[in-house]
Amino acid sequence: MWNEFKKFALKSNMIDLAIGVIIGGAIGKVVTSLVNDILMPPIGLILGHVDFSNLYINLSHTKYATFAAAKAAGAPTLNIGLFFNNIIDFLIVSLVIFVMVRGMNRMRELMDKKGAPAAARTTKVCPYCKSEIPVDATRCPHCTSHLGGEDPH
Repeated sequence: MWNEFKKFALKSNMIDLAIGVIIGGAIGKVVTSLVNDILMPPIGLILGHVDFSNLYINLSHTKYATFAAAKAAGAPTLNIGLFFNNIIDFLIVSLVIFVMVRGMNRMRELMDKKGAPAAARTTKVCPYCKSEIPVDATRCPHCTSHLGGEDPH
């Protein structure tokens, strides 16, 4: 069992996955900072000095001046601003991953096109009936037309 686990854990796919998770976590932190510290303040300013991290609906009967005060008191709240920030986080991370995967797929396609030799054609189209026939055929098996090559007489 231990040997099977080592073989599984040390496969290149598993290592690639681990690297992806680590890089994804780092990208997530950067994107969260981008949203909270760079994007949301100007958006809040444009929308009339709104601090999205402070937007919440208080579900208790006690009034609180800020979200931090409600949270400190343990009041039940619907955290609309934090949810909005997380939606923007998700959209940005999704866009970044989409662009990265798209670029990798294009590189893979280019590598496949450059690395693979052109395959020799084994069929051709009959000029008379447009059927696909072997490339070395001298007579079409579908319409029996003479295609050249050997003299039919």
